[in-house]
Amino acid sequence: MSEREPIVVLVAAGSAESAEAIARALVGERLAACVNVVPGVRSIYRWQGEVVAEAEWLLVIKSRRSRFAALEARVRALHPYQVPEIIALDVVAGSTPYLDWLLAETE
Repeated sequence: MSEREPIVVLVAAGSAESAEAIARALVGERLAACVNVVPGVRSIYRWQGEVVAEAEWLLVIKSRRSRFAALEARVRALHPYQVPEIIALDVVAGSTPYLDWLLAETE
């Protein structure tokens, strides 16, 4: 796989303010071409031995593989969670004009 290939990164945030700050930083620093902030996500997970249910905001981050390490480091620096969700998914196909734009915005 090429380092130039597009990826989608999922990050969950605990507040609208945190989600917006992370999204703006990533786009502003060209670590992401676009970040969708999806409100109203209900996350149920196990944390420190207990099952927890929390409202969260899901960030759907469009970037490229070669920017992932820097993107991950920036999310960790900005994120208030001790262990933030940071999951990268390969983009196997997409609209050529959109993917070209995504790659140009993350150079």
